[in-house]
Amino acid sequence: MNVNYVPIRGNKTGFEFLDQRKLPLEEIYLPGNTLDDAFVAIKDMVVRGAPLIGFTAIAGLILDLNSKQYKNLDEFKQTCEYMKTARPTAVNLMYEIDMSYKAIAAHVIEKGTWEGTADLLMQKLIDSMKKLESDNMTMAKLAEKRLEAIYGDKKLNLMTLCNTGFLACGPMGTALGVISHMNAIGKVNHVYASETRPYMQGIRLTSWELMKENIKHEIVVEGAASHLMKSGKVDAVFIGADRIVSNGDTANKVGSSGLSIISNHYGVPFFVVAPFSSFDMSLDSGNQIEIEMRPEDEILFCKGVRLAPEGARAFNPSFDVTDHKLVTSIFCEKGEVHPVNRENMKTILGE
Repeated sequence: MNVNYVPIRGNKTGFEFLDQRKLPLEEIYLPGNTLDDAFVAIKDMVVRGAPLIGFTAIAGLILDLNSKQYKNLDEFKQTCEYMKTARPTAVNLMYEIDMSYKAIAAHVIEKGTWEGTADLLMQKLIDSMKKLESDNMTMAKLAEKRLEAIYGDKKLNLMTLCNTGFLACGPMGTALGVISHMNAIGKVNHVYASETRPYMQGIRLTSWELMKENIKHEIVVEGAASHLMKSGKVDAVFIGADRIVSNGDTANKVGSSGLSIISNHYGVPFFVVAPFSSFDMSLDSGNQIEIEMRPEDEILFCKGVRLAPEGARAFNPSFDVTDHKLVTSIFCEKGEVHPVNRENMKTILGE
């Protein structure tokens, strides 16, 4: 992680969010002084990436607790439910908000006061980010072990989609964190970063991170994946996850499902890397995941310039669902799910 470019920073009186919409051409921090500032930062994708979305939600609750006198827990519960509506697919948002509510409720019930609640959540945010960094390193080492079992000491050509690095997490990344770790130990030959249409997180953000870490890479369009794999140029694919359900089906940036199908066709290992907070064991299959629909203009326009003919419409789902049967392994801080099925999902989570 490049500590000079942390995507969120601040304290209970005010935060700053690195505006990822402006990267890589501009490196600008936007102020976050209210709950609504954090809400808008999530909704408008100033911040993005499942873990960072959750952390930004905590920041919003901290700001609100520091500036508002709550009368009761029901009122605070309403605020928490409001924050959940910022983006519906990333389960980390719900997870972090629910954990925050439980912590505040326990404090208020035990102490009989709202004093100290902002400080309590601020410490939770600090602790959660430190834990995620440690957990992500655990995942990276699990992935290293699996890759070594498949390829030995070979230097690898790796592919990824969207952005799953420190920009998506705050601390060390998930899927891109694996690539960073493998590079640090001299096991990466080359990286292919998919451009990730229509919001271009790969070309704008993943390449930016890879440049910061001096990792040799090339940007490719999504349509190049089949050619690369047929040509034997990809040894493994790593993606993150915004929600993983009880059978192992995975919601991630749109394009992930197609990439898994291509990988399966050519026998290329396809890995998902995500923290426990991305797991949603309440759902039986990916068919039950709500898919966020983004504005049409993200496809019809680029940097304010219209690309499509006047009157043309666009269909813009932000995520798709990868069938668990196409996933080689899921890595989380609790271990590796391999093969990916409902029974092994329960086992890794201790159920």
